[in-house]
Amino acid sequence: MRVLGIDPGLTRCGVGVVDVEPNRTARLVDVVVLRSPAELDTPRRLARIAAGIEAIIEEHRPQAVALERVFARSDVSTIMGTAQISGVAMLIAARRELPVALHTPSEVKAAITGYGRADKKQVGAMVARILGLEAVPKPADAADALALAICHAWRTGGVAGAAVRGSGDASGGEPGLTPAQRAWLAAERSAAVSGAARRLKE
Repeated sequence: MRVLGIDPGLTRCGVGVVDVEPNRTARLVDVVVLRSPAELDTPRRLARIAAGIEAIIEEHRPQAVALERVFARSDVSTIMGTAQISGVAMLIAARRELPVALHTPSEVKAAITGYGRADKKQVGAMVARILGLEAVPKPADAADALALAICHAWRTGGVAGAAVRGSGDASGGEPGLTPAQRAWLAAERSAAVSGAARRLKE
């Protein structure tokens, strides 16, 4: 199973791709941190991150996309940037009919380290160990993206598009999504939007 993990952010967006076997063995395919300069206006910053995500999907053809679930933080600007990039990533995935799953930070930490309150250093160290890397991927956004991808593959048992237990509702809808988000994805899919999205130019 090939999974694209995205740690969303407007200034830095971690994107990692891993291959995970049914026996839970994971292998690094690619990892990058996409950046957008603060001096650009928001639409152009979103376009730059979107272009990077689209290029990675085109190159590596993942079977599923795993995103960090947006949750309330004290910094409103951080919430906005994270939510905006999450929406962009979900749109790109939906246009390609790729299943999307949202995982909370505690779910990822528990899956990777066995402890839902592990710190970033512990998560990074375990990601390096799981993938057989000599060093922890840096910056932390890179390690977090890889952790998301590994978490998703492990929690679904290596089946692309499988529902994540405990992250969705009893209705069998998209895991971890609110009713509004599920309705949005359903509308995108019913519109039969072509999976060949146009590449954005800077």
